[in-house]
Amino acid sequence: MSLVILCPGQGGQHPGMFSRVQACSESRDLLSLAGQLLGAPVADVAGRPDRFRNAVAQPLVCAGALAHWQALQRQLPQPVVVAGYSAGELAAHAVAGSFDASTCLQLAVRRAAAMDAASPADGALLALLGLDRAVIDALCIEHGAAVAIVNGPDHFVLGGHRPALQQVQAAAEARSARSVEIPVCVPAHTPLLAAAAQAFTTLLAGAGVRAPQRRLLAGIDGHAVGSAGRVVDSLGAQISQTVQWQAVMEQAVEYGGRVFLELGPGRALSRRARELHPQLQARSVEDFQTLEGVVEWVATACARA
Repeated sequence: MSLVILCPGQGGQHPGMFSRVQACSESRDLLSLAGQLLGAPVADVAGRPDRFRNAVAQPLVCAGALAHWQALQRQLPQPVVVAGYSAGELAAHAVAGSFDASTCLQLAVRRAAAMDAASPADGALLALLGLDRAVIDALCIEHGAAVAIVNGPDHFVLGGHRPALQQVQAAAEARSARSVEIPVCVPAHTPLLAAAAQAFTTLLAGAGVRAPQRRLLAGIDGHAVGSAGRVVDSLGAQISQTVQWQAVMEQAVEYGGRVFLELGPGRALSRRARELHPQLQARSVEDFQTLEGVVEWVATACARA
């Protein structure tokens, strides 16, 4: 088997993100619980302007990924790797069996609350493309920002106070870099959220997590998570440590991954997989109008891999 399951983080939420799964009996209970936690039906929440607010976004993206997984899992081959990006790492752990979907959604709510409590009022994230790591590190040191995510050799997400990021942005654009402001209002995966990482680690330690039943790669280093203790430590640490997404993708390929399916919302992870490894087959559920189309593509792609 060569299937890799990817669970995205924040940023791709949109009004139609639940359209493929709203009528699925397999996802009904999950979507109901998500609606209770968010205070309104998830389809309504996904259409609201506040869908990018941290407290809404984290449980919403986890619900989106897991609703698609529950609807699809019996029709897909067993994945060789599961991985999640930022908040999506919680959903990935639910896919891998570290805890159930209900626990995942509740943890997403608590994670968002811990991050909001620790975040400075002017916290933000900024993506930069077109500069190498040495230049990025120098800009961060000069202006007081931090590398939050490594997406590729010249693709980084930086976190910090907004004025610092604005200075980095101006300096980077003067060097012909491309910048993209990310709709996230906390400096995730930077030392500014050390207090949130500590609080969430303590919460996880009492949450009854299990060792993953499927191979799951930790965002902080790309290594397989093999124990309950490692689940706690890695999920807690990634709140204030750099997410090494390029390393995660490299390791997924090393483990035999050739067909990458992003559970949505959004298409960012499947696009990055193709950018890093053009030989891969990588799609998002959002590339298809129906779940049947997803299943058919996975079967065909795996047969060719």
